[in-house]
Amino acid sequence: MSALNSENCSFQYQLHQTHQLLDGNCLLFLIILGKILLNILTLGMKRKNTHQNFLEYFCISLAFTDLLLLVNISIISYFRDFVLLGIRFTKYHICLFIQIVSFTYGFLHYPVFLIACIDYYLNFSKATKLPFKCQKVCYFFTIILIWISVLTYVLGDPAIYQSLKAQNVYSHQCPFYIGAQGYWLSFSMVTILFMGFITSWSEVITLVQAVRITSYMNETILYFPFSSHSSYTMNSKKTLLPKLIICFLGTWLPFVLLQVIILLLKVQIPAYIEMNIPWLYFVNSFLIATIFWFNCHKLNLRDMALPVDPFVNWKCCFIPLILRNFEQIEKPISVIIC
Repeated sequence: MSALNSENCSFQYQLHQTHQLLDGNCLLFLIILGKILLNILTLGMKRKNTHQNFLEYFCISLAFTDLLLLVNISIISYFRDFVLLGIRFTKYHICLFIQIVSFTYGFLHYPVFLIACIDYYLNFSKATKLPFKCQKVCYFFTIILIWISVLTYVLGDPAIYQSLKAQNVYSHQCPFYIGAQGYWLSFSMVTILFMGFITSWSEVITLVQAVRITSYMNETILYFPFSSHSSYTMNSKKTLLPKLIICFLGTWLPFVLLQVIILLLKVQIPAYIEMNIPWLYFVNSFLIATIFWFNCHKLNLRDMALPVDPFVNWKCCFIPLILRNFEQIEKPISVIIC
């Protein structure tokens, strides 16, 4: 009787583990599916006539990786236990794949941010002028190298290996990696935005009250009034900063508030969710604004090809305060085009 009860308890425990694991796998499937739908929505909403850059191609590679992860989870969840190329896959491999992807995504923030900075610097300064096809090939191999390098580091790191090995012992648990790179990168950008807003808050409020929104050649343009005795060139960082803040927050204010809430509450987000396409486009807009600010003395050059932001409209026109009718202008006096 005692042996029967022991076997019955063991069976019930295994059944509870299996049910708990299936519920967890179903939740993971829904999360990855939601992330892919968000990727598709973001890529569909962005402007189509944008200048191709490193972050654009990396976003595509990230969307492809998320889709590949969802396909793997779906196949393993459907067959549950099968052998492919001599390797046995079970439902426990779902957690293993998610953990590897989480570690990989968690270590991507710094290298992607650094290479994006270098890419924008080279494009803006025109230090190297490569043909379009050569540039695409360079981006492709750079992205492949980043993925391979980070994945090799993840699989070769002893501490990460021990964490993945422990998953085989405690297979009913599936902890996820919480990356620090995304947190500190977000903290740095929000801090810089806050400092920039505090530095020029009076100018920002004045411009928000005086700004005019109109259409020029089927595109929305912000008109910033200025004194008729002032210069038309935007060679002052102090003058340009509030305009950049208005353009940036006009698009990304909800995302900035979300980042502030996450930072204040210290919300722990798994790395496979934290690295996403909206976040990368937010970083992209931040980098463009930074490049503009550091190179404000070059923005008045009409023949300069500046990077185009897929979401933020950086077109700003500066007209005299005495001019009341926008229709009197055949074209903007000074336009910042990213």
